[in-house]
Amino acid sequence: MPAIDPVALARDVRAWGRELGFSKIGIADTELAAEEARLLAWLAAGRHGEMDYMARHGTRRSRPAELVPGTLRVISARLDYLPSARDALAVLGDSTKAYVSRYALGRDYHRVLRKKLQRLVERIAAAVGDFRHRVFTDSAPVLEVALAAKAGLGWRGKHTLLLSRDAGSFFFLGEIYTDLPLPVDAPASDHCGTCRECIDACPTGAIVAPYELDARRCISYLTIELKGSIPEALRPLIGNRVYGCDDCQLACPWNRFAQRSGEDDFAVRNGLDDAELVALFAWTAQEFESRLEGSAIRRIGYERWLRNIAVGLGNAKPERAIVAALERRSDDPSALVREHVAWALRAQASKKPAARR
Repeated sequence: MPAIDPVALARDVRAWGRELGFSKIGIADTELAAEEARLLAWLAAGRHGEMDYMARHGTRRSRPAELVPGTLRVISARLDYLPSARDALAVLGDSTKAYVSRYALGRDYHRVLRKKLQRLVERIAAAVGDFRHRVFTDSAPVLEVALAAKAGLGWRGKHTLLLSRDAGSFFFLGEIYTDLPLPVDAPASDHCGTCRECIDACPTGAIVAPYELDARRCISYLTIELKGSIPEALRPLIGNRVYGCDDCQLACPWNRFAQRSGEDDFAVRNGLDDAELVALFAWTAQEFESRLEGSAIRRIGYERWLRNIAVGLGNAKPERAIVAALERRSDDPSALVREHVAWALRAQASKKPAARR
């Protein structure tokens, strides 16, 4: 490797990142002792639910040099994803519509982000020669919010997501672990103050205290990570959210500064920003696979997709078309789907006005 000027290289890395479409690049060291204690306490409390991989990875998540030997620095990248779409609150307010988290309306971010990070690696390698590195896009045990905060990309909000004064929180994070001895950035200060909008907005009370999330109550966990039955007590609280949840972000005052994404890959696909629950519930398994090819939604599979929509239909205002759609799935091959359909039919029946005597 040729002799490098770390300060000049760090400056170039930021510039190359902007050229590739990243909204901001920061550099952090690997010291995460405080975050490790926080992680271990969270796991000990069982707040990760069925995400056993989080416990399995243990401290590798908080010790970058154990995950990738030789790591000295982490290059953290921020990529805006907010697409031009129908107003989120309008969709949430229409019980016949299906709400899909804004990040999942377009193409799977893993592919988009990884490609950009790899191109950044190539730019660095062209300048310094081969160097030790590994790229991550929410694909390995990485404390990405903690590292991004150390790299100056923002601060951890009370909803536990990263917040930025100039971009809110509607962005993805990606990392490059490297052995390059780059100068680190100063962390950003916390600007949540006394605000608790995100805490109060959470439909299921998953934000149990400022900066503390119980995943077992989080709608994103329930509709994406949870493989089995959604707890009945939580189903009415999910409303029409069929994949993920943005309520804490939508309530956050800092998101008035959220930036629209310039990435074509994040543009809305399949009309998922304004889709009818009944229409989505009618998709066959083949339609699910073909329509959602290249989408992050596809990873939950057809069975959980139907499970989630059944809950949404159960929570919708009573309509004959909704009941008919549920009845058509009442003998679905999946026991999981049948259970949620039966619950939804009971929920619909309970909303019918009492018959006159």
